[in-house]
Amino acid sequence: MDIQEILSRVDHTLLSPAATWEEIRAVLDDAIRYRAASACIPPSYVSRARAYAGGGLTICTVVGFPNGSSTTAVKVFETADAVKNGAGEIDMVVNLGWVKDGLWDEVLAEIRAVKAACGGHILKVIIETCLLTGDEKIKLCQLVSLSGADFIKTSTGFSAHGATPEDVALLRAHVSPDVGVKAAGGISSLEDAASYLALGASRLGTSRVIKLVKDLRPDLP
Repeated sequence: MDIQEILSRVDHTLLSPAATWEEIRAVLDDAIRYRAASACIPPSYVSRARAYAGGGLTICTVVGFPNGSSTTAVKVFETADAVKNGAGEIDMVVNLGWVKDGLWDEVLAEIRAVKAACGGHILKVIIETCLLTGDEKIKLCQLVSLSGADFIKTSTGFSAHGATPEDVALLRAHVSPDVGVKAAGGISSLEDAASYLALGASRLGTSRVIKLVKDLRPDLP
């Protein structure tokens, strides 16, 4: 697969709790230079990042991150605040406790509420596949498909492990055709990136792919 095609699917990510503005700015510069899909950064940096990047880059941020256990009202507020500050995409974490309790109506209602707060912007729903059973993953595919969200996302990258080929294939097989799949966490090579895209992912959440391209292909872009 063409390297630029891979880069165009990357949400270039830095979500470390200790991330500094200097580090965030470097992520923004690289995302712009390599024409990434977005830069995914902590909410507190969204306004500054939007002003810095101007209209040349989509800013993505996270809601209910990384545990998903904040209330729906808090997630809705976080979403509206992020959009007001200039976020073009929101990645939210589902309430995993509700998933384990089988509170499917509550899970669906929360995703819909967050989607409404996005004001037409893209919503990706993080389900943390490493903590779920196969049946729970399939049920969440159904709920995300019903919710109006734009993507289902494998992982935060802050739990036991990130995306796996098996999970990406399962999500693609069970989510609605109009819902994208985002593979995130543990994507450590261009081969990984290409394989996830071939399995049906249309976005990749990673901090490593652009770094690899910088090392392997300094002539790009």
